[in-house]
Amino acid sequence: METKARCATAPASSANLGPGFDALGLALGLYVRVCVSPAAEFSLASSGEGSELPTNRSHLAARVVIEVLGHDRVAISVHSQIPLARGLGSSAALALAAAAAAGSEDPLGVAVGHEGHPENAAASFAGGLVAAAMVDDRPIARPLPLDERLGFVVMVPEAELSTSEARSALSAQVPHSDAAFNLGRMGLLVSGLGRREDLVPQAFEDRLHQSQRSKLFPEATRLIEAIVDQGAYGACWSGAGTTILAVCRVEDAAILAAKANQVMVHLGVAGQAMHLQADRSGLMVGDGPAPWL
Repeated sequence: METKARCATAPASSANLGPGFDALGLALGLYVRVCVSPAAEFSLASSGEGSELPTNRSHLAARVVIEVLGHDRVAISVHSQIPLARGLGSSAALALAAAAAAGSEDPLGVAVGHEGHPENAAASFAGGLVAAAMVDDRPIARPLPLDERLGFVVMVPEAELSTSEARSALSAQVPHSDAAFNLGRMGLLVSGLGRREDLVPQAFEDRLHQSQRSKLFPEATRLIEAIVDQGAYGACWSGAGTTILAVCRVEDAAILAAKANQVMVHLGVAGQAMHLQADRSGLMVGDGPAPWL
């Protein structure tokens, strides 16, 4: 451990992207920053999203840092822009940034060890659009083409939905036809995200998780339909929800976000819509000031 504070910043992520269940991830321009410095005794300060959580050793950042260092004689600070329990990869980004700030040589592996599946952490680690999988018990991530002319709108409800709750709604087995359906749609999606002229609304269709989870957030289907009607190329659940991710032309993103806010009000869904850019840098390590703070 270095004698001075070490900081790391990681972006939010949207996983699944419709048919890419547990395989695709996209880094988005919301961030969490973790700084770790030596101290006589443990302390943790938190601001921004998640600041209401207990700041003791049970905090995810604390658990990761202590695991990496092997002791708790540290002062940790966390500042996050990423809403919790909304399907924007807050836990993966936090674990990744905490591991890197603690000096881990394999922050992605540490983060995936806490997450259990790799696509969120892989997107936050590498930036951009990635395909991710566990191979021989190790996370493997590979970049995929992402058209710079694409913009993104997230509709973030106030309602939370934990990943564990969302997972419990899924079927243990799926028909062969549904698996084949998703594979075909994922091919269309990857092609369209790489070249926006090829993107069609049907590329976001899914039979493995979105319909099963709709009982946990019934408004999701109407939000998706409404934002596509307003001009998005397509839309889907972001990760396990409750956030809805819409993809559009980058020049239309601000206007579409304004329309998305109107849609949420009209449908009685408390929350906020915002337009975001894809983050293409991924994990950043350094003790200088973060430009987004």
